[in-house]
Amino acid sequence: MGKKVTVVGAGFYGSTTALRLAEYDIFDTVVLTDIVEGKPEGIALDINQSRPVEGFETKLVGVGGGSYEGTENSDIVVITAGLPRKPGMSRMDLIETNAKIVRSVSEQIAKTSPDAVVIVVSNPLDEMTALTQLATGFPKNRVLGQAGMLDTARFTNNVAEELDVPVSSVRTLTLGSHGDTMVPVPSRCTVDGKPLADLLPAEKVEELVVRTRNGGAEVVALLKTGSAYYAPSAAAARMAKAVAEDSGAVMPVCAWVDGEYGISGVYLGVEAELGATGVRKVVEGDLTDSELADLKQAAEAVRAKQADVADL
Repeated sequence: MGKKVTVVGAGFYGSTTALRLAEYDIFDTVVLTDIVEGKPEGIALDINQSRPVEGFETKLVGVGGGSYEGTENSDIVVITAGLPRKPGMSRMDLIETNAKIVRSVSEQIAKTSPDAVVIVVSNPLDEMTALTQLATGFPKNRVLGQAGMLDTARFTNNVAEELDVPVSSVRTLTLGSHGDTMVPVPSRCTVDGKPLADLLPAEKVEELVVRTRNGGAEVVALLKTGSAYYAPSAAAARMAKAVAEDSGAVMPVCAWVDGEYGISGVYLGVEAELGATGVRKVVEGDLTDSELADLKQAAEAVRAKQADVADL
């Protein structure tokens, strides 16, 4: 029995994620579903016709009209459904609209793929991840959100551009929330193994941190319609790959935290080991006192919003 992954939402984010997952050539089937009739079917047909050129066998299946037929017993489900931001909007501005969409999707997934690992990418991310867990009733380890992978990628790219070095030589990390209480971790950032603090003055590092925190808004402001999808889809697809391959890769993700860093009972951006069961465990890294204080502050900000989301 080959592996199946379903991507909910055939917008730019969903369709690009489906393409990346198909090109890995590790799944039998990638199912793309959307409320719009014809759109996922058309995208699936188009991607399938690229298989001979790119040399992969994974079959794309498109399901429109809001149907979940063909998604049954997916190993992994990626939820991209919901509205993207418009210029000037914060991720929080989407909370009520997207909560309704994400709740209905989650209820469908619970019926059709009761054993799936669910990766949430809809915004506001931390709150939608918490809502998905509540609405599916799945064990918390099987519901996780994509945030830190993307924010870390943005931070890494910002540092590489600033220092004019290859991105492969840069290691960065962001924790906390996907938004205003994002916690970049400069103490864990290196370039060719050298601490970032030795290479850039503190105010320059802070500038790159602020740019990272506003990375999504920067893209939204330039695009004017819609939000980022190339980097976000790469991040979500890599998480799905780690789950599919039961790899044990450690990645920054939005995961349920229960005692780690002295924080309990909240979905938060942390490093976690991923495998077939979703989050195998949260990995506690070394943080400075101020980084830990910021992480705890982020946890409380997210906790307050996650409490609100339960009623949406």
